[in-house]
Amino acid sequence: MLPTEKELLHLNSLYQNRRAFHGELHDHSASGGTSDGKRPLMHWRGAMEALGIDFAAILDHKQVRHMYLPEWEDGVFLGGTEPGTRHIVDIPIEKNGLHYNIIFEGPKPLEELLSEFPEFEFTGGEEGHFNYPDFTKARFCELIDAVKKKGGFFVYPHPKQVAVSDDPLHYWFCDDIAMEVFYVSMDSNYTKENYRLWTDLLSLGKRVWASAGCDLHACATDQALTTIYAEEKKNAAYIKHLRMGDFVCGPVGIRMCVGDTLMGGTCKLGKDRLILSVGDFHRSVKNPEHTYRVDILSDRGVVCSKDFSCDDELCLAIDTSADVKFYRAEVFDLNRDLRIAIGNPIWNV
Repeated sequence: MLPTEKELLHLNSLYQNRRAFHGELHDHSASGGTSDGKRPLMHWRGAMEALGIDFAAILDHKQVRHMYLPEWEDGVFLGGTEPGTRHIVDIPIEKNGLHYNIIFEGPKPLEELLSEFPEFEFTGGEEGHFNYPDFTKARFCELIDAVKKKGGFFVYPHPKQVAVSDDPLHYWFCDDIAMEVFYVSMDSNYTKENYRLWTDLLSLGKRVWASAGCDLHACATDQALTTIYAEEKKNAAYIKHLRMGDFVCGPVGIRMCVGDTLMGGTCKLGKDRLILSVGDFHRSVKNPEHTYRVDILSDRGVVCSKDFSCDDELCLAIDTSADVKFYRAEVFDLNRDLRIAIGNPIWNV
């Protein structure tokens, strides 16, 4: 259950020169034009500092102008937008609309993407606007591929709150993208619905990462944070690890490896042990009077559990099996009976 000194040194080497950053991956501002947020970027700057939030993805609708405002700062605000569709026209369900978050370091790759897909009718420039087109599933997957090729990060936000289907595969388009599991807060009914959908997709063998977002369009909040271990407070550093799936849905730091493979990746299980470290609690969930528990899970259920205090770093190690599809970790606040963090899986190949 305890890692050896050599194993801990190996885990630390994989995360060398990285520290935990806590932030928000789905927000909107009042930036003029077609934005529908209620607070300007200056509100966000002050509120984030007060809440101890390192970064926020501002994803205003139908425009890019928010990324050109003088208040914009790399490392504080991640850029992007949240388009939507009324229909994926060839998915046979009555309500099959969706939104999607496209996150980049800055505006230029987003503008290129919008221009390359004429369906958006992007008018170009800092004040350019675009529409929400319908897509076929194949064309939508081309859009996702284009986001990846341009260095962006793609999230399917609040899936169960827009599309309505009992078939999990109606919500799956391709692997190696994120799905918003924590939505509005860690204990909302939305989160419960999205968590069930995400775990159903995992059981079907789909490689989808869990992400978080508040999406309140109002004041900044710390109720659905993401934790990224990054080298510096820069958008490029955040996105580098988001694109690998090596981040945590929730306000607790989880570091995990099997051999040289980190969370979000794939490797041949059954040879190397899994090494896990949990710590770096954001202050919104850190309470020394509470007891916390980490679960290591595979597709067959809970493999091991350990209670611990938020004041101490918890380290565990387990033997891996070649017969499971993945391993992942979750953190619970036992006093609140609440799941507060989800680490992304390491999948078997």
